[in-house]
Amino acid sequence: MSAARRLTLALAGLGAILVMVAALSLFVGSAALSPGAVARALAGRAGADSVESIVTLHIRLPRVAVAALAGGALAVAGVAFQGLTRNPLAEPAVLGVSSGAAFGVVVAQIFGLGVSGLEALGVASFAFAGALLAAAAVYLIAIVPGGLSIQTLLLAGVIVGIFFTSAITVLISVVDFNRLGGVVHWLLGNLAPIPPGALGLFAILSALGFALVVTHARELNLMALGEEALLQLGVAADRLKLTIFLGAALLTASVVAFVGPIGFVGLIVPHVLRILLGSDNRLLVPAALVGGGIFLLLADTLARSIVAPAELSVGVITSFCGAPFFIYLLRTRYRANL
Repeated sequence: MSAARRLTLALAGLGAILVMVAALSLFVGSAALSPGAVARALAGRAGADSVESIVTLHIRLPRVAVAALAGGALAVAGVAFQGLTRNPLAEPAVLGVSSGAAFGVVVAQIFGLGVSGLEALGVASFAFAGALLAAAAVYLIAIVPGGLSIQTLLLAGVIVGIFFTSAITVLISVVDFNRLGGVVHWLLGNLAPIPPGALGLFAILSALGFALVVTHARELNLMALGEEALLQLGVAADRLKLTIFLGAALLTASVVAFVGPIGFVGLIVPHVLRILLGSDNRLLVPAALVGGGIFLLLADTLARSIVAPAELSVGVITSFCGAPFFIYLLRTRYRANL
């Protein structure tokens, strides 16, 4: 079967699952709405000011869009970082990139920026700068004269992540809490609906990051052969690494800017998809975009249903799933690579 046909079938199957999970998310929630009421709201047959319209169209539907975008972006970033570092355990949270982006967002909030209007672009810029700073620090720590040290990469990510987390704690401690706009809840991962303009900006930034990665998926496959093989095949290794690096950092920063740091999506989803579809990044990157949305939608539906009418942060659910998954990978399948 050709790669194009495999990609079409995989995306069709994942797309169907995404639609079903999105429908489930629309019909499930703390508000006691019948399936018929939700269907009427979606069809436009409920009053604009009715409870079913407000809950369905202004709360649940935007939340579904945010979850699908954020999950897809994090999963693609995970694929990119794993291919770039040739480390199967690399992902934005583990490498400290999410913590760096979160630090940038907290600094932006201290300056009074929010996620509405043009201010959202400023917050995203701060997040991107923080993600770049963290990723560059991890890279500089792990680099050795012979190349990138896979053995120290994860430790460097943990160290950098702890540093930026500590810096965030310091800022929260010394700055007027009222100026931080609920940053503690945001730091746990918050998929609350965001304004339409901010959602559009989120989609644009995510699309740009995705484009930087997917257009170099074939070259990302060649990264597994080593940099010498890339040079022999006529691929500019440094330019490729920089492009993938920027794309993954932009994806991570956009998610952190708008919904907060959410861990382990970029670890779990790529590994599950590799088991199902193989390791060809030309197939894996587009599939991760859809698969990540499915995973985060399921996690968010569980987060807002398990203790209803209260709500857990979605980052708590992904961490509960990701921590044992990470330990399993560390101690079994990839122990020999560390």
